[in-house]
Amino acid sequence: MGRITLEGVAKRFGEAEVIPPLDLDIPDGSFCVFVGPSGCGKSTLLRLIAGLEDTSAGRILIDGQDATRVPPAKRGLAMVFQSYALYPHMSVRANIAFPLRMAGMAREERDRRVEEAARVLNLTPYLDRRPGQLSGGQRQRVAIGRAIVREPKAFLFDEPLSNLDAALRVGMRIEITELHERLRTTMIYVTHDQVEAMTMADRIVVLNAGKIEQVGSPLELYREPRNRFVAGFIGSPRMNFIEGAEAARHGAHAIGIRPEHVTPHPSSGDWKGVVGVAEHLGSDTFLHVHDTGLAETITVRAEGEIGLNPGDTVYLTPQPDRIHRFAANGDRL
Repeated sequence: MGRITLEGVAKRFGEAEVIPPLDLDIPDGSFCVFVGPSGCGKSTLLRLIAGLEDTSAGRILIDGQDATRVPPAKRGLAMVFQSYALYPHMSVRANIAFPLRMAGMAREERDRRVEEAARVLNLTPYLDRRPGQLSGGQRQRVAIGRAIVREPKAFLFDEPLSNLDAALRVGMRIEITELHERLRTTMIYVTHDQVEAMTMADRIVVLNAGKIEQVGSPLELYREPRNRFVAGFIGSPRMNFIEGAEAARHGAHAIGIRPEHVTPHPSSGDWKGVVGVAEHLGSDTFLHVHDTGLAETITVRAEGEIGLNPGDTVYLTPQPDRIHRFAANGDRL
């Protein structure tokens, strides 16, 4: 079981409060992603759960038991770091087995767990190699294998894919998601990449300056953002925000409309503008449109290839039922 509950957990470094008191419940077996901009406190929160940082206030419960002052090694959690932290002089087999050997586990059981982890992660052919003979993605799988063999209550991932190139990131993202489907063990995953959050999580925690802005499923956050911060952070490209007279016409301080919910047309629409930049990606085209009479440049995401280029006049129509309205304080109306 791997339910993790935070009750009034806070963290201060001297006089600076980096995480104000917060409450959070992470259900057993869930894939929970902490997401937010750099410096929002997501890695600090993960380290508090792991026991690598002491809480300044509040309690951390693991399966209903108070683990706030329990040493990291006794919490039943396994952490995978951004750096692989592998021993270069050891084989893959020895690296994966290392935490079990330190725990004094019998050789037979140790070997069984290593072989099983290697099978799950497609590492069996590489067990006798050293980390320097592996690709970045393979080294990350070894680091995950070292966590799997401990059979933890929960896995904690601290931006594990940030050192990989774009293609490897996509592949490892799929592998970690499939691993969760097989193991059904609680996973808490920290990233600043909201695409990773949207594609991997069944539960997202959006953090901003140490505070939880919203918790929900990826589609809940996409469709029903609680405030302007969440609306702007979730979704790629980011939501368009419009203030002034156009927002007032909708009874709001600001309105938001996602690029995929603005329809471009060559001859008619609500806003007339000029294409500044056109990004033709094959499956999609991104238009960045200015001179619309609005203060803001409007980004449009159109499906497939469309015949619009920089300098072309274009008309834009937002889908009325997809417009989000926000108050002056940023809350969604």
